[in-house]
Amino acid sequence: MSDLRFSRLQRAFSRAGIAVDYRDGVYHLHHEASQATVLLPPSLPLEEKAVNQLLAFASVRSPDGERGVCKACATPDFHPGSVAPVGSVVATDADFVIPAAVGTDINCGMRLLTTGLTLDQVAPHKTRLVERLTRSLLDNGRDVPVHTAAFRALFDVGPSAFLEAVQDGGLWSACDRDRMQAELDACIGLATFGGSARHAPEAYTGVRHEVFRDPCLGTPGSGNHFVELQVVDHVMDRHEAYRAGLKAGDVVVMIHSGSRDIGFHVGGRWMDRARDEWPKGLRHPKSGLYGLAGPLADEYLEAMGVAARYAWANRVVLAELVRKDFAELLGATSSRLVVDVPHNVVLREHGMNIHRKGATPANAGDLALIPGSMGDYSYLAAGLGHEDWLWSCSHGAGRRMRRQQVRAMRPAPADVQASWQCVTLREERRIEEAPQAYKPIGEVIDAQERAGLIHCAVRLRPWITFKA
Repeated sequence: MSDLRFSRLQRAFSRAGIAVDYRDGVYHLHHEASQATVLLPPSLPLEEKAVNQLLAFASVRSPDGERGVCKACATPDFHPGSVAPVGSVVATDADFVIPAAVGTDINCGMRLLTTGLTLDQVAPHKTRLVERLTRSLLDNGRDVPVHTAAFRALFDVGPSAFLEAVQDGGLWSACDRDRMQAELDACIGLATFGGSARHAPEAYTGVRHEVFRDPCLGTPGSGNHFVELQVVDHVMDRHEAYRAGLKAGDVVVMIHSGSRDIGFHVGGRWMDRARDEWPKGLRHPKSGLYGLAGPLADEYLEAMGVAARYAWANRVVLAELVRKDFAELLGATSSRLVVDVPHNVVLREHGMNIHRKGATPANAGDLALIPGSMGDYSYLAAGLGHEDWLWSCSHGAGRRMRRQQVRAMRPAPADVQASWQCVTLREERRIEEAPQAYKPIGEVIDAQERAGLIHCAVRLRPWITFKA
């Protein structure tokens, strides 16, 4: 970063009472009683709104001041969110949580599975494959009956009980139940989520044996969510690639989706609850952000676990829809889950509650998925467990333009490889998610490798992207 540009940045933040220091690719931010660090290469801008949001979360305390945030930081995909900045990681005391730091898209995350086929084997069938997947993923062609007893098993007991409780019929008749059970171990954080059906909407837990055809289950959702067929473009670490079961030319499936309406239900209720629990007569925090302590923190984590388990089930159904079409069209039956990882959730780690908003767990040895923009490379990486960055890494490239700005520009989707195709039933989605709206993924990845957050294993290039 040039001295002139940094001086201007310092002056701009100084007017807001924020001291800024930039050393070795890291911004050190201080404001009154809060501080935070941001890992960001000098070529990428530090946005004032995102900084203010991060420092506001760094200042959150309980009403008695006894509990609160221990540390706040951000990864290179850092940019403003609706309440919490995307790419932020906030650690709090073990009996304190901040529901707004996660928001409503609870356990939004990534799932990567192999198809067992190479591009040479799949490419001749591209037209028919696109037709089938478009119907299954975007055009309401799925058949996913679930008894409310299975949903209660998911929320009260957990994912394994859900897989045991779902009955044959529709999609479930084509599923390999043993494989699905075995794949639970590759889902990071899943086993730690609690739950109770009392936190779920009544439609999911009503009359025993009633079939509920959930309109959200097995849908990617809007915004930047997607299901993408990708090709292993470059193996960067052959040992990690072997551990993941990947080699050059393989076709894989990357799924990005979350908890849909259940996350909205749980997240909205608990953000309201945190505000309502603030003691009457006590001055409210300047930030308008509220935490929950003690038993209420535990209850929030239980409610959050309901939405988190549902998000897992949603990604499972999306994966099984793809597997079914690949099996029926191409005879592909050797698909395997590589990893399922959350990036919008609270996990109890290292004696703290680690809140990740658009940031991915990157504990030592864990696999992480870091997608680029729609039409750009994605990466499979191994976490290195960097304590300074709260054992985390970025969840993607990060936006550099708001959706409203991109719609006004109406960019042509020309800045992508000719071999890539986007399938969507809504043209505005293609415009809003244009590659120009995102930071270059290469710079985001390089910054994290240099800082010791991750070690990249495999680079993936997009082939066909499905967006709702």
